[in-house]
Amino acid sequence: MRSRTIAGGEAGEVRGSGREGGASEIWLERATALARDALAAGPPSETESFVMRLRRHWTDLWEGLLEPYGRDHRLAENLERLVGVLAARWAERPADLRQLDRQRTLHPDWFQAPDMVGYVFYVDRFAGTIRGVEDHLDYLEELGVRYIHLMPLLRSRPGDNDGGYAVADYRAVEPRLGSMADLEQLSRLMRERGMSLCIDLVLNHCAAEHEWAVRARAGEPAYEGMFWIFPNRRLPNRYEATLPEVFPDFAPGNFTRLPDGRWVWTTFNAFQWDLNWSNPRVFVEMTDILLDLANRGVDVFRLDAVAFMWKRMGTNCQNQPEVHSLLRALRACARIAAPAVIFKAEAIVGPGDLAPYLGVGRNHGRECDLAYHNSLMVQYWSALATRDTRLMTHVLSAFPRKPATTSWATYIRCHDDIGWAITELDAEAVGWTGPEHRAFLSSYYSGEFPGSFARGEVFQHNPVNGDSRISGSFASLAGLERALETEDAGQVDLAVARILLGHALIMGWDGLPLLYMGDEIALLNDRGYRNEADLASDNRWLHRPRMDWKRAAQRHAGGPVARVFEGTRRLVQVRREMVALHASVPLELIDLGDPGLFAFVRTHASGPLLAVHNLTETPRNLDGRALEMVGLDAARDVIAAEGPFLPSDLIALPPYGVRWLVAVPVP
Repeated sequence: MRSRTIAGGEAGEVRGSGREGGASEIWLERATALARDALAAGPPSETESFVMRLRRHWTDLWEGLLEPYGRDHRLAENLERLVGVLAARWAERPADLRQLDRQRTLHPDWFQAPDMVGYVFYVDRFAGTIRGVEDHLDYLEELGVRYIHLMPLLRSRPGDNDGGYAVADYRAVEPRLGSMADLEQLSRLMRERGMSLCIDLVLNHCAAEHEWAVRARAGEPAYEGMFWIFPNRRLPNRYEATLPEVFPDFAPGNFTRLPDGRWVWTTFNAFQWDLNWSNPRVFVEMTDILLDLANRGVDVFRLDAVAFMWKRMGTNCQNQPEVHSLLRALRACARIAAPAVIFKAEAIVGPGDLAPYLGVGRNHGRECDLAYHNSLMVQYWSALATRDTRLMTHVLSAFPRKPATTSWATYIRCHDDIGWAITELDAEAVGWTGPEHRAFLSSYYSGEFPGSFARGEVFQHNPVNGDSRISGSFASLAGLERALETEDAGQVDLAVARILLGHALIMGWDGLPLLYMGDEIALLNDRGYRNEADLASDNRWLHRPRMDWKRAAQRHAGGPVARVFEGTRRLVQVRREMVALHASVPLELIDLGDPGLFAFVRTHASGPLLAVHNLTETPRNLDGRALEMVGLDAARDVIAAEGPFLPSDLIALPPYGVRWLVAVPVP
């Protein structure tokens, strides 16, 4: 159906020559009528509920689409299709998920609560299959987990598939992992336990084997328009002049030549085709996929490679303004048709570019609900190696504030490598140089630097600028592998303390802490990846081990495994009771004047929480006057259950120790 004339434009257009407000109102009425027609067979109360949300979130949807598509003649047709998709997916939404929608509409801060702790894993590495995950929900519940991220499980291309991020079918589960019915059953069982399900939705690209790419390769115009395909190298060469390389070692360049001589945009790998988000059809198709998965029980979508979605000549084609408009519109679609769903931005970018993914300015709080705090991870490892928190305090003090309705996703390790995102200016602020410090960190965590406690491997060394990244499990990078090999009990103690220090840091920050699979039982590096042909060229599989369930069975039997598990579980339990650790509570860094200590305060109406971390292997003392600085007359440590401490005291922190100090009555 073609649209009528709107705000002075021709039929089929959505533009108003400065009168977009009038066009928005006309289109809202049109959308409302289309929705009522589409939902006429359903319960009137549910139709009205949908229409109320459509009208409430219409401005975000309209304005989000207008910037990228306002002058595109294809928008009117696709806007009508989009309203039809939203109504159809709402009509199909199961009753229990609609009930969850209502609950979360009343409690929109559910993901910011202190009892939210996440756990991340590859399904096959954790439990073999989706059905196998069911058998380990008791284990996760014992740990205190309420958010589970199943790493990419949608059907990917055979062979090399970038760890599952080359999706060949967004509507099917990888067959070796199970079926979509298995995923729905797991999500139901998780909801019964108060757990939320997160999966990856790759927005920037799909596999070259995806039906869309196959039909584009065959020359079907409608599908060619969903990708960036060029007849020759003229335009790719112009784009390439300002584009970085994501994987310079094994996937140099950003374009791939097709058998017929054409070129397709492939930012990551030759088998991952970038979607053309300047075509509004791509927006509609991806929205439909997202809502279909939401109706299977997915609560949280990790929006993969989101920073790369929009292309602009003469730029690095990352973090473009249209990306934020599209996210605002996509969020509005979810709020309309699946209100229980939230978004997590996989945007590993600089601090200045990161906050906008949570929504700033006119998009304030209207894009993603979660975003990865990559800098917190980087600064933890930097301070641990240098025994110096000055850079950490400097960088994180200048970090942009997030909207109060959003949350950081905090982590010490993930499935990816660690890239040393430390700028020259930040390094110079503490008397260092950026290149030398980044090189030191890679040398230290690869174990090459004299005296290093770490065991890791260098990833993607760039001979042009000397930069490289690092791979390795949390426990091995923290020194446990080396300590066990040398049978040094003192070094084992220090390695365990480093792991618990990292977990305390991410649990005290203003975010949703994410534990990577096996970190809670101190899994070590797995070098078996070298013997698997599909994995051997990518040493990130070093820290993607298979879950060692025999090791997990030792979690109450003493030794480093039990100490890490019980210590992590204790942190989760304490965090759950601390209202000051709600993600909306402001965080302010405190400079204690001791480069070995890192501190911040969370200021809640019920009283402050002062978190102090010793990033060295030597005991330190906290001057009790720091309590007065944050408004504490007397305090106790809720982790160790010690105190009270007074401003006249010296408060001891053991090697790699942590104190969470809260108010108690003055003795």
